[in-house]
Amino acid sequence: MIDIKVIRQNPEKIKKACQDKGVEVDIDQLLKIDEKRRNLIQINEELKSQHNQLNKKISSAQLEEKNFLIIEAKSLVQKIEKSDYDLKEIEAQFNQAIILVPNPALPEVRIGVNETENQVLRKWGKIPKFNFPIKDHLTLGNDLDLIDIDRASKVSGSRFSYLKNELAILEYALVQFVFEILVKEGFIPVVPPVMIKEEAMKAMGYIERGRDEIYQTAKDGLYLIGTAEQALGPMHMNEIFQIKELPKRYVGFSSCFRREAGSYGKDVKGILRVHQFDKIEMFSFTLPESSKEEHKFLLSMEEKMVQKLGIPYQVLDICTGDLGDPAAAKYDIECWMPGQNKYRETHSTSNCLDFQARRLNIRFRNEKGEMNYVHTLNGTAFAIGRILIAIMENYQRKDGSIKVPQALRKYLNFKKIKRKN
Repeated sequence: MIDIKVIRQNPEKIKKACQDKGVEVDIDQLLKIDEKRRNLIQINEELKSQHNQLNKKISSAQLEEKNFLIIEAKSLVQKIEKSDYDLKEIEAQFNQAIILVPNPALPEVRIGVNETENQVLRKWGKIPKFNFPIKDHLTLGNDLDLIDIDRASKVSGSRFSYLKNELAILEYALVQFVFEILVKEGFIPVVPPVMIKEEAMKAMGYIERGRDEIYQTAKDGLYLIGTAEQALGPMHMNEIFQIKELPKRYVGFSSCFRREAGSYGKDVKGILRVHQFDKIEMFSFTLPESSKEEHKFLLSMEEKMVQKLGIPYQVLDICTGDLGDPAAAKYDIECWMPGQNKYRETHSTSNCLDFQARRLNIRFRNEKGEMNYVHTLNGTAFAIGRILIAIMENYQRKDGSIKVPQALRKYLNFKKIKRKN
C-alpha cells in the first residue's frame, strides 16, 4: 500500500508510475474520497469532543440545567452515530480505492510496456553443444520413467504430473542443497502453511489483479499459495522488529498452486507450467536504507546456486510494465533449456520497499524509539520443476542417460540416471 501522503503530495508522479506499470487507477477519484474522508474524520472528532465536554458539564450541573444538557447530549449521540456510519462507509471506499494503486517503480527501473523490453544485464556459462539429437525433458522423462503426465491427467486433469524414481529423489537433493547453502548465510529454514487467510493474501498484494490465478477454498475462506513468500511475509503481521534483528531472512520450501488462467495453449507439454509445483523461496525483512543492497544479495544467492549446478543462464533487469503490483524493482534469471533452444525464466527477485509492510503493519523501532515500516524482499531459490528441466536437458548424454551435477552427488546414491532394465 502506498502512503496516502505521498499520493497527496505527488499525484502526477503517482499517475505516471501507474501508467508506466500499465495499470489504470483513478487517482483523482481516490483523492476526492480521501478529502471527504478527512473532512468526516474532523467532523466526527469534533462531535465526540463536544459530547465529552457535555458529559463533564452534566456531572456538575444543577437538575434543571442537567436535564437540558442530557437532551442536548442525546442529540449529539445521534449525530455521532450518523457520523460513525458515514465515516465507516467512506473508509471502505477509501480502502477499496487505495489498494488498487500499485507500488511505483524505483527511478532507476527501465520504462517498458511488457517483457519484450526487459534488458539482459549479463550471461554466465557456456551453452552446451551436443553431437547427438537433443531430447526435451518430457522425452527424457518418458524414456527414463521419471515423469508420468498421462496418469496424472487421469487422476487430476491437465497440467499435473507424477515425478518418479530418481527424479523424485533429485528434488529432495535440491532442497538439501539450497538449505545447506542458505542456512550458512543466516537464513531461517521454514516449511510454511500452503493455505492462508484472505487478509494475508490481500496484504501481500496478489489479489487485486491476480485473483484468476489463485485457488481458493470457498467454504473456509482460505487461499492456496502460489509461492512460499505469500505465507512468509505475513509471519510477522502486526509485529515490531528491534533494529538489531534486521535483516531477518527466511528460506521456505512449499508446494505451490496456480491456475495458469492466462496461459491457455502455452507450455502445455511437460512440467514447465503446471498447476502444482514445489518451490524454495527466500524472503527478507530489512531496514529501508538496506533494501537495495539486500536485493543485490538475493540475486547473488540465486546466481551462486545456479552456477554451482553448472547451468548457463542470463540475468534480466525487469522493466516497469513487467513488474506486477508489489514490486518496485525486479531481476529475473533465465536458465538455458536445450530442449527448447532458448533461455526460460527460472528465478525472480523483487524489492517491494514498504508496500507490503504497510498492509501487514510490520514496523521496526530505531535507536531513538521511533517506528517506521520495514522493507520486504523475495527471491526464488529454486522453482524445483524448472530446475529439474534445466538439469535433465543440459546434462543429457548420447546414451540417453542424464548425468547428475557434481554439486548434488553427495546427497544421492547415484551419479547418473539411466534406463531401467
